[in-house]
Amino acid sequence: MSKSIFRKKSVAKILNDVDCGFSDSEHPGTATSQLKKELNVKDLTLMGIAAVVGAGIFSTIGEASFHGGPAVSILFIVTAITCGFSALCYAEFASRIPVAGSAYTYAYASFGELIAWIIGWDLLMEYAIGNIAVAISWSEYFVNLLEGFNIHLPKYLTMDYVSALRGHEQVLAAGNNLADISDRVKAAALAWNSAPGFGDLKLIANLPALGIVFIITYLVYIGIRETKKATNAMVVLKIVIVIAVIVIGFFYVTPANWHPFMPNGFSGVMKGVSGVFFAYIGFDAISTTAEECERPQRDLPRGMIYSLIICTVLYILIALVLTGMVSYKDLQVGDPLAFVFAKVGLHNISYVISISAVIATASVLLIFQLGQPRIWMSMSRDGLLPKAFSRIHPKFHTPAFATVVTGFVVAVPALFMNLTEVTDLTSIGTLFAFVLVCGGVLLLPREAAQQGKFHLPYVNGKIIIPIITFIILGSCIYFKPAPQVEMMQFKKIKDKTEIIESLDAADNAALLNTCNTFFGKQTISNADAAKYFKELEEDKFNTALRATGSINEAKKYHLGLDGFLYNFPNYLFFILIIIISIYSFIKNFSLIPVLGLMSCFYLMTELGYTNWLRFLIWLVIGLVIYFTYSYKNSVLGREAETA
Repeated sequence: MSKSIFRKKSVAKILNDVDCGFSDSEHPGTATSQLKKELNVKDLTLMGIAAVVGAGIFSTIGEASFHGGPAVSILFIVTAITCGFSALCYAEFASRIPVAGSAYTYAYASFGELIAWIIGWDLLMEYAIGNIAVAISWSEYFVNLLEGFNIHLPKYLTMDYVSALRGHEQVLAAGNNLADISDRVKAAALAWNSAPGFGDLKLIANLPALGIVFIITYLVYIGIRETKKATNAMVVLKIVIVIAVIVIGFFYVTPANWHPFMPNGFSGVMKGVSGVFFAYIGFDAISTTAEECERPQRDLPRGMIYSLIICTVLYILIALVLTGMVSYKDLQVGDPLAFVFAKVGLHNISYVISISAVIATASVLLIFQLGQPRIWMSMSRDGLLPKAFSRIHPKFHTPAFATVVTGFVVAVPALFMNLTEVTDLTSIGTLFAFVLVCGGVLLLPREAAQQGKFHLPYVNGKIIIPIITFIILGSCIYFKPAPQVEMMQFKKIKDKTEIIESLDAADNAALLNTCNTFFGKQTISNADAAKYFKELEEDKFNTALRATGSINEAKKYHLGLDGFLYNFPNYLFFILIIIISIYSFIKNFSLIPVLGLMSCFYLMTELGYTNWLRFLIWLVIGLVIYFTYSYKNSVLGREAETA
């Protein structure tokens, strides 16, 4: 099996390699090849909060609240429970394998080399794309902050080329009718028109994003102690500001804004999965610092769990304050916290929030820039990447080459890329890592609890998991929810905006008549029907649409092969829970990792076919690299040949 693509690296070998100084593949066994042990449970908790409380709470929470209404607070609880299951599984691995590499190292010990490579490659995508998104988000907040001081950078130096070009095209298409053009699009058009260049070749780049990535990369490069100090200072400041926002905001809450609590139904709440889950990404990043912890087997699990609990409480309170201060319909903005305080006239508070957003997003970037080089380092020491990636700096005791490469991989795309859907791609990559970590725990041999070491409680899932599966399947059969019925017919309802744009005058009249029947008579002309449909809660719109038989099915649904592909993640989910329930009954699987696996995979299904397709393309690229380079250079493989 040692020549197999599923060859495993034993836990004993992983720990022995680190103890012998193999963190640096170019200088193994030397005194300078070890990472510095500087972190305790307080540092790890603050790092977890630093990674989690960032772009999510300051930006994506607005979009999630717009779709889910006040019920988005429930989604934060559901997502926290899902992440909690995963955090317990990460904690179990961290206590058994206190080594840098996070889910990659854990997969190597439980699933074998190929799956370890896949998860390592997946984590590189998660961290890199997530970092690019955070850098761009930081740039937006920073530019707004400078404008508060009446400092105005040229627009063409604060955004990407594609956004500027699209803004220019939209303004040209609108002609003199600019009333419906947003300020953001107008700013993009201004950037295009004012940028130096020739014809369509313009100098347009996001310089603040480039600058912050280089600063953070330098900080990570010079040492874990310096990174720890900067992180702790930023976290304390932003927690104080977030708590102040919650306390002040509660005095401006209007309870009427919490009704209806779930305006777009459960499907509307679940539309915010990507944004809400993106807000939780990060607690797993601290597991990459295992070799820099003083007592990793005790402190790493505690740090992950403590940070997750603290962040969940903050998120739920923030969600209730946001949706209580203004109507959820107004929250589809990029800076929801600053927006709601400006909306109620507290402009000074809004300005303080902008400052805290700059700090918060910088701290997120810091933790992810810390995590990614350590995954590269772990993959390199196993021979799956070139040796240079595991080179440890003799003075700073950090993975020097990997840190520099990470800086360039994030900084250069942040200059030019438009990442409208980056949160979805980052979320699906993270959820996939969580699925494998939860699955990996099931493959570990059971151990007795030891003093001073985290131990995942064992609850026999032999009966409970099949009962949960039976309830899920039975509910779908008994209640016949429309999405599940349509799934069995290879149909998937299209995006609301796409449907509205495809309707003709007769369709509008028919749909409006159905709405009048279902929701009461509306004094709306057919000419204004499209505007009414856009403002109608999505749950109500879909209900009326399904009941309007005169509208062509092709306008309402993805049909045939398209319908199958769009539903494919859902088919996988139902197949997975049936298989898992059978194995749980036969092999007495532990309840917590199974619940983590099932819940994370369900959230993956909510991210849509398009994101699954992009994710699979990324994995295929990774497999090509594995079979052309990594398999032949694997340390385990070479040891097998010389044995």
